[in-house]
Amino acid sequence: SRDQRTTRLLEVADDGSTTVLREDRDEAWVDLVPGSPGWLDDGRLVVTADADGARRMIVGQEIVTPPGLQVRGIVHAGDTVLFTASEEPGSVHVYRWSANGGVERLTEEPGVHGSAGGGDVAVIVSSTIGRGPETSVWRAGQRIATLSSHAAEPVIEARPTLFTAGHRALRSALLVPRGREPDGPVPVLLDPYGGPHFQRVTRSREQYLESQWFADQGFAVLVTDGRGTPGRGPDWDRAVYRDFLGPVLQDQIDALHAAGERFAFLDLSRVGIRGWSFGGEVAAAAVLRHPEVFHAAVVGAPVTDQRMYDTHYTERYLGHPDEEPDVYRRNSLLEDAPKLERPMMIIHGLADDNVVVAHSLRLSRALLEAGRPHVFLPLSGITHMAAEEVVAENLLVLQVRFLRDALGVDDDGVGEASLQTGSPTPSEPV
Repeated sequence: SRDQRTTRLLEVADDGSTTVLREDRDEAWVDLVPGSPGWLDDGRLVVTADADGARRMIVGQEIVTPPGLQVRGIVHAGDTVLFTASEEPGSVHVYRWSANGGVERLTEEPGVHGSAGGGDVAVIVSSTIGRGPETSVWRAGQRIATLSSHAAEPVIEARPTLFTAGHRALRSALLVPRGREPDGPVPVLLDPYGGPHFQRVTRSREQYLESQWFADQGFAVLVTDGRGTPGRGPDWDRAVYRDFLGPVLQDQIDALHAAGERFAFLDLSRVGIRGWSFGGEVAAAAVLRHPEVFHAAVVGAPVTDQRMYDTHYTERYLGHPDEEPDVYRRNSLLEDAPKLERPMMIIHGLADDNVVVAHSLRLSRALLEAGRPHVFLPLSGITHMAAEEVVAENLLVLQVRFLRDALGVDDDGVGEASLQTGSPTPSEPV
């Protein structure tokens, strides 16, 4: 249904007639899980459904995964089922289910493991904190080969300290200059995504390279996955239902304060925030709605008016705009423009076909009409992400310079902002 609260699974006969095999309903929304539905060779249906606080896998009429296991996707269904799931949100593992053996985990090392497969063969790509992606081939549940990677190794060594923050046990990571605890107070830079479908705090090295680079320029970088991010179950996902910004911002603030209590070197009088896409929306909302906490923001490709974003995505969380205009107004940023009292840099690609540039143009106009100074950096010919190396590199340098000026960070030995220490390109999707 358009409101995404009801899904029906139909079987189509040779004559075109249909039979309803399954109907799922949810008061908020029904999630569409990759690979679901599927068929076993014996004709039994393989689907996912939410039960007992977890996303569970169902074979036929039987729930076959335990309550604490969050199913992420079904890779292949045949004689057995290959799927990915999490016991802890920071790690994703590959599992196999069989009628005789039940659920068996194929990957052991803490990290993020993905898979493709068919029959009794599976290809698993694994990434951990300590190394980049490694590809292995499995047959009948046994590892039989490893494919060599000749990708260049990053010159940055990311050293995140992973911890849980606050009473919600918010999964967080802190990165400090050169991976060494500072002798004195350092400014804090929050680097969230914060929204549905994407996690930043995982046991994967690639998630932290860019954050570590920012840390090496003289910041303590805090990355937190709050309510609405995947991996912690349906209730956690649905905490942002009809309210994208309230729970998300509160969790970023709670994580910041918890980190400040745990790490004495964090200077909470100088707090910046940067983000792209949903993260850019969060960064803008942070300085607009909580200037007492956040002192500068880099806002990349933000959604500023929810009525202008993707219908399928937005209506899942906020409802129909004609039926819920107040919800859309509360979750948009344009009316907050007169509140700006902190430095803000807005960045947007003029060829962005995901979050169209009209979002940032309208925010900039609203700020101008309210007499609020800000920086707006348009990127000619750039889409949602800056893929051209020279643009991506200089874009990161400009962000650092802006944040240093806004937060009063001196060049005290950390070195001029330069990408000689590495230049990972932003990769967060909206």
